[in-house]
Amino acid sequence: MDHEKYSYVDSLRWLANKYGIEIEETFASDEQKQQIRVADSLYIINSFAQQFFTTTLFETEEGRDIGLSYLKERGFREDIIKKFQLGYNPEARDSFAKAAIAGQYNSELLLKTGLVVTRNDQLTDNYRGRVIFPVHNHSGKILGFGARILKTNDKAPKYINTPENEIYVKSKILYGSYFARMAIDKADECLLVEGYTDVISLHQAGIENVVASGGTSLTLDQLRLVRKYSNNLTIIYDGDAAGVKAALRGLDLALEEGLNVKLVLIPDKEDPDSYVNNVGASAFNEFVRSHKKDFILFQLEVELKDAGADTIKKSEVVNNIAETISKINKAEDFTKQQDYIKQCSQILKIDESGLHALVNKFIRNRISTQEKALPPDRYRDEEVRSHEENAQKAAATDYDDTTFNLLFKDELQEKEFARVLLEHGNKKWNGGTIADHMLDEILDEQLFDSADVVKLINVYKTVLKNENIKPDKNFFVYHSDPAISSFTVSLLNFPYEASEHWKREFSSSTGYQQRLFEQSYEDFLRSVSVGNETELMTFLKMDEDKTHVEVESALNYLKLCKIKRMMLENQVDLEKKHTPEEYQNLAQTHEHLKQMEKEISDKLGAVIIK
Repeated sequence: MDHEKYSYVDSLRWLANKYGIEIEETFASDEQKQQIRVADSLYIINSFAQQFFTTTLFETEEGRDIGLSYLKERGFREDIIKKFQLGYNPEARDSFAKAAIAGQYNSELLLKTGLVVTRNDQLTDNYRGRVIFPVHNHSGKILGFGARILKTNDKAPKYINTPENEIYVKSKILYGSYFARMAIDKADECLLVEGYTDVISLHQAGIENVVASGGTSLTLDQLRLVRKYSNNLTIIYDGDAAGVKAALRGLDLALEEGLNVKLVLIPDKEDPDSYVNNVGASAFNEFVRSHKKDFILFQLEVELKDAGADTIKKSEVVNNIAETISKINKAEDFTKQQDYIKQCSQILKIDESGLHALVNKFIRNRISTQEKALPPDRYRDEEVRSHEENAQKAAATDYDDTTFNLLFKDELQEKEFARVLLEHGNKKWNGGTIADHMLDEILDEQLFDSADVVKLINVYKTVLKNENIKPDKNFFVYHSDPAISSFTVSLLNFPYEASEHWKREFSSSTGYQQRLFEQSYEDFLRSVSVGNETELMTFLKMDEDKTHVEVESALNYLKLCKIKRMMLENQVDLEKKHTPEEYQNLAQTHEHLKQMEKEISDKLGAVIIK
């Protein structure tokens, strides 16, 4: 997985194939099994076609005189041509079709690949007289082809691409990703260009961390493919008006995925292919490094320029940029979002709090739309209502912690985990301490979105290793780091969320439990009259005895919150178009998450009710 940048499933299949081990696929319907068989057949046909086209390019007179000479005129060396497995389809009517039929390949599947078409009831080559660019998936299998015409013919399209089928889905493909994956990982940056020849020319110049989108708007699947290798995306497009518009398409999705997006526009009348050939690799790299522009600020610059002095258009610009900023929704990007709001309000010469409010509005609208698109769910409906209430409060004030909780909806449960750790961490638990139990249960800090909670947990772990320091709440209240100290104080006065089961089960007739939830602990004690001391001590003893309930509640509600979010994301993904294999994986993920949800819900019910 690390070396080849394969997924876990693809890694297993690669190893099984290498060592001749048969993998039994489970949970597949007859229809899914048929689709898998068709996909495997298409891969086999495409592999045969690539070998035919490459052989024709290098070993036939027509291929060398027309196809190879064209590629060499473009400046491509033979080693790079062979690396990308480029080829040539002869001018003859059915050269490839005859070879495929002679190889006993199924005619229906041949038509599905787009390599041939039917004319006058006969199979005819679809890519006649064209240079062929195979398109590989991330493991090197050939998904389809792009074919470029060489003769001047106004009626024929310059490029023909494989039609969509079981394995070729354009929205999921980035040309060159197989050859670029390790270079992207090493450089921690993905360069995105438009065309096949851009990718090949840059590779030839030694710049290998580059892929192509095919000139279409970026899709969510393509962006997730980039994110497998790096969070840094640099888009390199032509500097003309069309290039600028192409560069800006689909980038809101990149922000939602948490990618750091930069733009580089090649000087007019140049593209990455021609520019790197003109100036060389070193100068190209330096140009990219020194001309990177921030996507959001560049978008604002372009739109303001188009709006000119038109007041209505300027208003549209403000709305557009607020909507774009609202797409930054990853917890670790919270500070980045605030910086954008500040910078953009200064450029637009508008009040910063007003832009905050507009960003909050788009966040509320997006959450509401996403939630309503899914089937009814009581837990999720409660979350939606909570988000709406938070959003209303945020709209009435400047940006504060309320809006932060709207953006990062699991924050409340994360804070509750940290609070319980501080309050009860030193208490005994099954031969160890509550802190040992809680930290063993939550091994991965990536589970937390809150940077403050992660920092506190890491400090807590460090202190646990020091026998001379007791990690109680006072240690953190008076910590030398002011950020940790203030965060600790906010937690210990934090009105955490408790379940309705908890409130109902432990609410006494005198309302002590409800008042404790609504007041700070000290205010609660002061509010109790002396005459009720006996009843109060009974209540406090019960509270002391129920520490284990509080600990398990904090752990399980945190887990449940994370599982709910994962289910929501998986459900949205399931509604999109997928290959049978991807759909199977998503369906299995959904079942696994549902089982985890049930197990945790059962635990919560058992703990709270007994």
